Amino acid sequence: MHPSRFDDTGRGQATSDRMEVRRLTRANRLWGSNGVTFGPDGRLYVAQFLAGQISAVDPASGDVEVVVPLDGPVEAPDDLAFGADGSMYIADLTPGRVWRRGSEGAYTLVSDQVSVPNGITCVGDRLFVNEMKMNGRLMELFPGGGDPAVLTDGLALGNAMQLGPDGCLYYPQMMRNQVWRIPPDGGVPELVAEEVDDPVAVRFDRGGVLVVLSRGMAGLVTRIDLNTGARTVVASGIVGLDNAAFDHENRMFVSSFASGGIAEVHTDGRTRVVVPQGFDGPFGITVDLGGTVYAADHFRLASPDVSGSGSGPDLGPDFRPGSGPDLGPDFRPGSGPGAGEDGDEPGVVTHELIYAVHNVTADDGLLHLTSQLGDVRTHDPVSKTTRVRATGLDQPTGIAVAPDGSLVVAETGAGRILRIDDTDTVSVLAEGLDHPLDVAFDGERRCYVSDDRRGAVLRLEDGEVVVVADGLGAPQGLAVRGDELFTVEVAQRRLRAISPVTGESRIEAENLAVGLPPGITRTEPEPRPGVPGRPRQFAGLAVAPDGALLVSANGEGSVLRLTGPAE
Repeated sequence: MHPSRFDDTGRGQATSDRMEVRRLTRANRLWGSNGVTFGPDGRLYVAQFLAGQISAVDPASGDVEVVVPLDGPVEAPDDLAFGADGSMYIADLTPGRVWRRGSEGAYTLVSDQVSVPNGITCVGDRLFVNEMKMNGRLMELFPGGGDPAVLTDGLALGNAMQLGPDGCLYYPQMMRNQVWRIPPDGGVPELVAEEVDDPVAVRFDRGGVLVVLSRGMAGLVTRIDLNTGARTVVASGIVGLDNAAFDHENRMFVSSFASGGIAEVHTDGRTRVVVPQGFDGPFGITVDLGGTVYAADHFRLASPDVSGSGSGPDLGPDFRPGSGPDLGPDFRPGSGPGAGEDGDEPGVVTHELIYAVHNVTADDGLLHLTSQLGDVRTHDPVSKTTRVRATGLDQPTGIAVAPDGSLVVAETGAGRILRIDDTDTVSVLAEGLDHPLDVAFDGERRCYVSDDRRGAVLRLEDGEVVVVADGLGAPQGLAVRGDELFTVEVAQRRLRAISPVTGESRIEAENLAVGLPPGITRTEPEPRPGVPGRPRQFAGLAVAPDGALLVSANGEGSVLRLTGPAE
């Protein structure tokens, strides 16, 4: 057993008197990984937007220590930088704040006048930040007080930036595939490089070479010699690269928003794992008839890596070196994440990068998805095509395929259960619920709903709501196996079996790593229109073709498989 983000002792594990419990994936020690920078103590500091947490990582041992806890004032840290006096500056993306954390641990609000702050960097005693939005700004902030000074605007999604050897600030424009620079005292922005694939971070190595990370499936790293313009491109195989930092030996360490972890990436693309990757969630979970487990992991659709080949991307049968944008003759594929990894527990493989995916259900070769963007989609994992089924919903979460082939969705924010037919017409099956989260059907074609705020499992009967079981501890994931219902009670971290006929129930498993870590309480902020938010907590549940139960252990970033005699 290893320490996890849920249990820093590494000794905790789910228990059951009736079922065997095992992990399909290792527990993830980070809640995703975004901005990274080396601190004065030589450790690598990692912002975790999805959790609202910052950890310090020892690059030699991989040991992880939480520095900014997820129940503190910082809500959604996406990037960070250290000032000359050792203070940590934090770009708090969702609420639009920039914080200073002093060396003694006290927090001071620097500014709340930045919209979607992301890229942040210090130049001596000066502090600069940019905005990750269309028509974003690049500004200087003043920790001692005063309004921000705008250096330039019109950015098409800014992100990680850094001072270059020529004294200019270099920054990406993600939506334009470009890198720009501007003097810190202001001036006319200058285009430095274009046709750089999806640039998410701009960094300089110790030799002054410009290094640009791309956020796609291949994990591209582009190096540009500013004197000659010459480029080399390698594929690290790390899906969803986010940021990078160089140590005093010029070793590059990178983060991944899609799957967390920290890895060292060599100039030829080879990687060394420092902190293994894993699930950021996972949230909703499903199993197709072939036994493939799919998990909705906020930034991606992913599965446990049953092949044991590591957590590298599925680049597809047509992928070849040099086939992507601007790969060129110098492209060299790397070894992918997992090189040098212990491999004692399986990792995760990414199928697709799909932003804000929250739940998933398999149906005859297709995957139906709900999204925190308020839509419902049907995805074909073979052709990699997606059909939008509904938009503008209020926090859709649970999704199931009804016996007639229609989709039934729990519209959590609106307290409704919806039906989407094959023409994508949306109708209301039930309304006036408190907080419906998941839906499931039994063999008698009856629809069940979990409602975590009401603490109940409900059944829909001709548009009316009937209580099957109540007094439950925040039931979330819901599934039917044979003549029993199963639900994950997040408040008590247990799996409960319920008879839909009598309402009688029993505890099947306890000590599940679901929800926030023990001892942590916080109020989740309301979604802000147009601003990317961290995912709502949801512990999904599914039944495999062989009758096994699968639980999204979203507290630790793993998938649990529970097997036992069929009841």
